[in-house]
Amino acid sequence: MQPLTVGTAGHIDHGKTALVRALTGTDTDRLPEERARGISIALGYARLELPSGRVLSVVDVPGHERFVRTMVAGATGIDLFLLAVAADDGMMPQTREHLAVLRALRVDVGVVAVTKSDLGPLPPLELPGETVTVSARTGEGMDALRAALDRAADRVVVRREVDGPLVLHVDRVFTVRGAGTVVTGTLWSGRAQRGMSVTLEPSGRSARVRSVQVHDADVETAQAGQRVALNLAGVDRDAVTRGDVIVAGTTAPQARHVVEAELDCDPPPRVMVHHGTRETAARAVRRGDRWSLRCEAPLVVAPGDRLVIRSIAPPDTLGGGVVLAPVARPAPEREVPADRAAPPATWDAATEAALRTREPPAGLDPADLAALRAAGRAVRVGPELHFHVDVLDEIREEVVALLEAAGPVSLAQVRDELGTSRRYAQALLEHFDGEGLTLRRGDARVLRRRRRRPGAP
Repeated sequence: MQPLTVGTAGHIDHGKTALVRALTGTDTDRLPEERARGISIALGYARLELPSGRVLSVVDVPGHERFVRTMVAGATGIDLFLLAVAADDGMMPQTREHLAVLRALRVDVGVVAVTKSDLGPLPPLELPGETVTVSARTGEGMDALRAALDRAADRVVVRREVDGPLVLHVDRVFTVRGAGTVVTGTLWSGRAQRGMSVTLEPSGRSARVRSVQVHDADVETAQAGQRVALNLAGVDRDAVTRGDVIVAGTTAPQARHVVEAELDCDPPPRVMVHHGTRETAARAVRRGDRWSLRCEAPLVVAPGDRLVIRSIAPPDTLGGGVVLAPVARPAPEREVPADRAAPPATWDAATEAALRTREPPAGLDPADLAALRAAGRAVRVGPELHFHVDVLDEIREEVVALLEAAGPVSLAQVRDELGTSRRYAQALLEHFDGEGLTLRRGDARVLRRRRRRPGAP
C-alpha cells in the first residue's frame, strides 16, 4: 500500500482536532496558545492506522478564517480529505472555503464526518464523499469512520512519483539540541535517504540529510506520500523557513518568478498564489487560454503542480490552476537571478535574523538585503526599510483583522495595534496600499472591496 496523507477540513469549532484525537490518540494542538484559546493555530500531525493495516499520515488544519493561509499550506500535500461538519451547526463559511481549496487542489476523495452528533439532529447536507455520523465525546461512529477512510484510501488515484526526484515542501522548521536543524513536510515525490545531499530552494544552499524520521521513528528511507522529518547538516536554523523546498536530482523543480498556468477562475490583476507551503503576491496576465503569473517571490514549481489562487482583500479563495511551465526569465523590475545557472544568492544569517523583528534596524548590508529579496525572504517596504516575509505576513493578517473588526482606522490605531512606531506604521500602510490590500480615504484606511467574480451573486 503506497503511503497516503489525509487532511482535515471544516469550520472552526466543528471538532476537527477532537476527531483526530479520538481516531489516533494524538492531540495535535501542541502550542500553549492553542490549548489556552481552545482553537488550532498551526498545522498538527498524527499517525492513523486503519483496519486494513494501511497507515495514513494526518494533517490537522486550523478552521478559523484568519488561518486559511495555514490551511492551504497543509492541504497542498494531501491525498484525501476528512471534512468535519458539526451536527448542531451545519454548513458554515469556512466549510465552504475549505471545500473551495480542496476543489482547487483536485482533492476529490474523502469522508465527511458529521461531528457532535450527541448535540443535535443531522442537518441536510449535500457534500462530497461518504458521510459518517460521529461523536468524539462518546466514541459513537469511530469504527465506522475508520472503515470509511479505508474505503476512501482505496479509491485514491496516486499521482506521486515514488521514483522521481526528491521534493519536500517545508511546513515547519525547528532546532533539536544536539542534532541541529530539523525540517518537516509531506514528501511530494521521490525518496529521502539518510546521508543524501540536498538543495534548499529558492536560496540554492546545500545540505546533507543527517537522519530521517517518519512519525517520530528513525528510518533509513522515507518515500513519497509520507510525513517526513529531516535532520539537516550544514545549514543553520535561520537559513530555512516554511515555504522552502528540499530537492535532489537533476530533474528537480526550479525556482522561478514567472509561471505559466491554466486557471479555473478569472482573477483580478493582483492575487495571492499558493503553491506547496509557499505563497506570494503575483500579477496575473491573461495570454490566450493561459495565464502568466509574475510572482514577487520565486516558486519552486514543476509542470502539473496545482496552485490555489486567492484574492488579497478581502482574503478569499477564488479557484485553482495547474502549472503548465515555469519560465526561465525573471519578472520585470525584480532583483532576481536571470537563470538557474546563475550562482545562488547568499547572505549573512545575522542579517536575516535582524529582519525577523517588528522594528528591523537600519544600516543592514545592502548586498545581504538584495540577496534576501532575490530569494523571496525579504520585502522592501520603504526606501530604507525591509521586513522578513514571515513577519510581513503576520503584520498583514493583523492589519486585515483590525480593519475587519473596526472598519476605517487611523494611522495611530494601526501603530498602537502593531506596537510599532509611527514611521514604521506609515511605511507598512503605504506598502499595503500598493499591494491593493488597503485604500486610503482621508486620514483613514479601509480594506479594498474585492471585485465580483463573473456569475457571483
